Amino acid sequence: MFYKSKQILTGGDIKTESFNFELIEKYFKKKNNSNQYQILSDKTCNDIDFNDLFIFLDRTQSKIGQQYLYNRLRAIPQELSEITKNEKWIEKFNSNSKYREKIQTLLSKLNSHEAYYIPSLFQDDHITSPRWFFIIPILSIISLASLLLLFIKPILSLVLILTFTINIVVHYWNKKNIYPYLASIPQLLKLNLIAKKLYSDVSLQEIDSQLQESIDLIDKVHNRMLFFKLESKLQGDLEAIAWGILELVKILFLLEPILLFSVLKKLNTKRKEIDLVFEFVGKIDVIISISLLRERLDQYCLPEIHKTPKTLNFQDAYHPLIDNCTENSLALTGKSILLTGSNMSGKSSFIRTVAINCITAQTINTCFANEFSFPKLRIYSAIRTSDDLINDKSYYFAEVLSIKEMIDKSMSEEPNLFLLDEIFKGTNTIERISAGKAVLSELNKRNNIVFVSTHDIELADLLNNEYDLYHFSEQVDNTNIDFDYKLKSGKLKNRNAIRILKLNGYPESVVNEALELSQQIQNKIISIE
Repeated sequence: MFYKSKQILTGGDIKTESFNFELIEKYFKKKNNSNQYQILSDKTCNDIDFNDLFIFLDRTQSKIGQQYLYNRLRAIPQELSEITKNEKWIEKFNSNSKYREKIQTLLSKLNSHEAYYIPSLFQDDHITSPRWFFIIPILSIISLASLLLLFIKPILSLVLILTFTINIVVHYWNKKNIYPYLASIPQLLKLNLIAKKLYSDVSLQEIDSQLQESIDLIDKVHNRMLFFKLESKLQGDLEAIAWGILELVKILFLLEPILLFSVLKKLNTKRKEIDLVFEFVGKIDVIISISLLRERLDQYCLPEIHKTPKTLNFQDAYHPLIDNCTENSLALTGKSILLTGSNMSGKSSFIRTVAINCITAQTINTCFANEFSFPKLRIYSAIRTSDDLINDKSYYFAEVLSIKEMIDKSMSEEPNLFLLDEIFKGTNTIERISAGKAVLSELNKRNNIVFVSTHDIELADLLNNEYDLYHFSEQVDNTNIDFDYKLKSGKLKNRNAIRILKLNGYPESVVNEALELSQQIQNKIISIE
């Protein structure tokens, strides 16, 4: 899956390069994040346009940093001190741009596409040598002996030719084994070299005081890994004649399979060390990325994450992906939030604004607001639900399953943030309002906070004691519709859907009939009440 970013600039602006998320998320997909507070689900990421958000946030210089940032944004840490302690580094980089640029230059050497494959060296299973592998060293020795003794006993030329023929088969059998490592192993050499240079800075050693041991252990495999670096360069840099001569030497002595399995055996025992070096470089790149991001923002704040349950307050919060986004403020204590309003009035964007800020607060200690405070929260959403044709699930059934998961999560003692947009819109009005009220009352129990939008004003009346009511509205006159995207207290009073039909040229007969029916239905509801 490829995404294209907006514009390229240097010094921390949004990138223009293509984003290959299949490779970017490689590290995250296989990392053991079981000790984290929460892993954001694919559903929630889809609901908040996570990939677009990542493109906006990513100011890293290396592919390692990019993969590390992706993991950081999707894995909310158990201890938030893990992210707040980076503030002194961010401040240091902000106050010394030359120092920051020097480190960026080093990190940029790990920006090639091949660097995405480094995690495979400590996350994936390596190929193992076949049972008959013991024959390979024997064939290599026979080739060497035959070559050395050829001038003494010319008859050995027959042995050399026969051995060489067998070696050709073995050599090209091994090509499929060596190919996957031609990208990752040379990049590991580069990664270790960059880590060594960064670690020579005494101040950076505070990030991992034990890293030198890992660097040294990887260095012990350095000479054997140089072969892969040479091999990868030969594919593009040297001429065919030089490549052909080296290929003959490798066939004659079976250098490739011997070195490949020797290196993989060593690397298999160095997984932890490679992982630590990867994290060290990735963490430095992400810290600089946050520093650059903040420099480019017109407005941001550090969040206040407190221990007061069911309390969420923010001033002038905005959605970072919306140009000239209207800012909104909210003070919530003891209740949840129910939003009413017409389509395009800003309800969904507001809910996503809350979600994004709660995520970035708990992952990169940055909020898009003047103030933002809330308790530590796990985040679940049902904003963008669709039919699942492959598994034969209707829209309504898919929504039922998603909300059932929320109800299950709400039973825990841990506080949660539930985000819903137009609950149960896949069914009829009476059952939608009835089921919606029951579900929203359940989700609001304990220390959970719910943000839900609805077109059903009746639902707002039913939940008035449990939810604070807010709305978004628009001004409609005879010529246009004006949305101000400002959050307003109370439920929506004006219904403009039919007026918008008229504004967009619907026949007068259709508009008049709709108005008449609307009034009749409203009168019936009032009489029932």
